[in-house]
Amino acid sequence: MMPADKHPMKPKIDIPQITPPVMKGIPEGNVKMGTSLEQVAQMLQYEDWAEEWYTHDLFAAEQPQHNVNIPAFEIATYQVTNAEYFIFVWATGHRVPQYWHGFRHADAAKDHPVVGVSYDDTIAYCAWLSKQTGNKYRLPTEAEWERAARGDDIRIYPWGDRFENWRSNTLEGNKRATTPVGSYSPGGDSPFGVADMVGNVWEWINTELRPYPYDTNDGRELVKPDSHCVLRGGSWYYSRKLARCSTREWVLPNHISELIGFRIARTVEEEEKKSQNDI
Repeated sequence: MMPADKHPMKPKIDIPQITPPVMKGIPEGNVKMGTSLEQVAQMLQYEDWAEEWYTHDLFAAEQPQHNVNIPAFEIATYQVTNAEYFIFVWATGHRVPQYWHGFRHADAAKDHPVVGVSYDDTIAYCAWLSKQTGNKYRLPTEAEWERAARGDDIRIYPWGDRFENWRSNTLEGNKRATTPVGSYSPGGDSPFGVADMVGNVWEWINTELRPYPYDTNDGRELVKPDSHCVLRGGSWYYSRKLARCSTREWVLPNHISELIGFRIARTVEEEEKKSQNDI
């Protein structure tokens, strides 16, 4: 691919400097992944969509609910924005996201999550950002994402067990488009202070779709080109039923959609853990 600074059609634009992503530290601990029968019964009482899901066995992909222990890690407070991704595209000559016009996003959308990116695009972004900053960034795994979304308990939504449409950008809010990252903070934040974990856009996850129970050692955290890749979080286009902490969606890694973006994560190294314990 032709380097960005050699591209014959590339206009002259002042490019902002890279700023370190805002990350939230998630301590080592257990997460209860999935949806329990008790939670299904709870949703059947007050969610008008739950009976259809129960009748057609659509909760099966989230069952059984089970414990998974996860080492400490960091996850981005916000989804990667158009403005952040623009720096990457400009610096590397990487493919422009499908829904941009020309070489860049609309000015009004600079703080919105980038969409129209494939799984491979997100991996390329993480590799570039890692090289630029000296930190090893990657996509979160499915278990990490769910722990960051629901915390140490088994809440249905990041803020609790009952849906409230002012806390996230879903169909119920009638926005009909993405919103700037952090627009629903702090009311919609997870227990760890992570924003937009549900709604706005689906997020690419570094995990193949496989049945539960989740196993960190069975190879599911290595996505292959012909496998189904997990998405998490729901989006502005879909209703609250897909904006739960345990909802699982999946597409092929080369899939591109105006509904899918991503956020980054990072493994906490042993020396960092020791430093944190000494504070």
